[in-house]
Amino acid sequence: MNIGEVAARSGLPAKTIRYYEEIGLITPLRDVNGYRAFRESDLHKLAFIARARALGFTIEDCRALLALYQDEHRESRDVKRLAQRHLDKIAEKIRTLESMRETLSELIEACAGDHRPDCPILKGLCEESGKAPGKGVA
Repeated sequence: MNIGEVAARSGLPAKTIRYYEEIGLITPLRDVNGYRAFRESDLHKLAFIARARALGFTIEDCRALLALYQDEHRESRDVKRLAQRHLDKIAEKIRTLESMRETLSELIEACAGDHRPDCPILKGLCEESGKAPGKGVA
């Protein structure tokens, strides 16, 4: 298969596939003319990586997951540990986003949103950054 066909079947842009090759995640064969010759196994790896990336795994996590997938002597605890670490990071991001939402909601609620120049949102942003509120902050 050529890169266009693999891109269409995997749902990944050709540029991404070339990047994955460049960083060593996949290693397609080369025809005599130098063109990439993808195998079904390359397509399977690309689909695997695409699913892992869609779940937010980093490139290095994908590299580790691929290595574990290909290791017939792997222990599932290693896969679970990697996935659990990723889930913990997601949970932390969610906590951070929820805190951001709460703070922003409070600032919006405190703002009259009228013709007066006084704005609790701008004051709140100054306070969060450690700067004293002042005139001319926009």
